[in-house]
Amino acid sequence: MSEINWALTLLVFFSRILDVSLGTLRIIFIGKGKRLLAPLLGFIEVFIWIMIVSQLVQNVSNIVGYLTYAAGFAVGNYVGLVIENRLALGTLTVRATVYQNSDALIQDLKDSGYGVTSYHAEGSTGPVRVIHTVIKRRELGDVIALIKENHPNAFYTVEEVRQVYEGVFHRPQPHSPFRFIGLSGKR
Repeated sequence: MSEINWALTLLVFFSRILDVSLGTLRIIFIGKGKRLLAPLLGFIEVFIWIMIVSQLVQNVSNIVGYLTYAAGFAVGNYVGLVIENRLALGTLTVRATVYQNSDALIQDLKDSGYGVTSYHAEGSTGPVRVIHTVIKRRELGDVIALIKENHPNAFYTVEEVRQVYEGVFHRPQPHSPFRFIGLSGKR
């Protein structure tokens, strides 16, 4: 059995994580219609992949090299998804269905700067109000908190939106750089 080149093995592992993470992000960006970013990521992804495979074929003749290649692929998928989740790119639509006292939720959403559309509908157990808002993905936690605050057992759905035109969209208020120490910068 040949001696293991640990430096090359680690290079293959970490390069594969980078390459697959970029590939995961590329696929997600394609789905979100990012037409300029996806091809750039694809170029970098394939360039790294070709370099890794050429080194692997030329210099690794043991199972450890192949296992690190496969492990880098698996970890790269996970890392790519974590990165995409942290970036929180995209637009979502949130639909909440409530049975009563919907006015408070509608007003809280409007007061928080979200565009709201609501309509009366018929649910399986009687009349309901459907409340609909389109938000940036990073705002989802805040909107869900407002829904839960007003209607802890509300039925709601969240869906990805590919494109949005016109409408009222949330514009967060600018924050003071001193807000973390209790100074809001407002008088």
